[in-house]
Amino acid sequence: MNLNQKAIALLEENKYDESLKVFKEAVERSRDVQSLHNLAWIYCSEEEDDSLAFPLLMEVIHMNPQSYFPYNLLGEIYFRQEKWEWVKEILQKSISIKPSEMAYNNLAVANYHLGNKKDAADYFLLASEPSDYAMYSHVKCLIELGNTGEAKRILDAFSETDDDFVGEVDVADLYVEMGCYEEAIKWFEKGWEAYYKQPNWISRYIYSLVKMDQITQCDELLDELIYEKAEEIKEAYEEECEEGWSELDKENQLKELIEEKQEFEQMLVKIKSGYVPIMEFTPNIQTACYLFGCSRHNHPEYQ
Repeated sequence: MNLNQKAIALLEENKYDESLKVFKEAVERSRDVQSLHNLAWIYCSEEEDDSLAFPLLMEVIHMNPQSYFPYNLLGEIYFRQEKWEWVKEILQKSISIKPSEMAYNNLAVANYHLGNKKDAADYFLLASEPSDYAMYSHVKCLIELGNTGEAKRILDAFSETDDDFVGEVDVADLYVEMGCYEEAIKWFEKGWEAYYKQPNWISRYIYSLVKMDQITQCDELLDELIYEKAEEIKEAYEEECEEGWSELDKENQLKELIEEKQEFEQMLVKIKSGYVPIMEFTPNIQTACYLFGCSRHNHPEYQ
């Protein structure tokens, strides 16, 4: 067993401090692509310290590695620094070595932040599986580009039975964006019991019902929500403070619950007065294990 294999075995046994020591020893023995990269990955993923990982990765990149692992990992660091053009450059290099869904997705996110919606849509599609978040993001880009016909065709095919299904309320949100309120209501109803009742998506549901002139349904839903929120406030007020749940925690929770109740109480009047609830959309980057020699993920050691 070489040092890399020993370090990974210790990591698998949750002996983190011993594992880190061996990863560092591997770098001291030989500053090669594998030892430097794996230590950088540990700093990023376990220590959450990009400042330690970055110089190691730059040393690796200067060796012109023939694996996409270091490029994807460096792309994650640039993401956290919001250096979108640098993300693009490094992930395009990654893809030139070996295309991966992670790189395509993250390149799409970088392009979205840069306002390159067409490129973002294309890369999200390359990263996607049926009904997953990447496909959802692809559809969102199509809507923003004005291609609602293609967007609706794809969204109509979304299924709760697909692996990595994005979620009923998320699907509903996209129908709202296209003005397809009947379809939106259907999906909001499907997600009603599965989602926490937050004002942001509930307002989109109520907005859709108003658009379809279903005011009675709006009143019934909001009355139910106001009652439930009042019960939650009562329970939170009566809850005893203990270790791990302080008076400040209790105060903050009560404040949040009261604000949510007030939003529900004012929601219908506000929407009928012309308020259009905005869809919240933040494209997500994808992360993965990039350890050379990781047996759990069948990664070979760097050759």
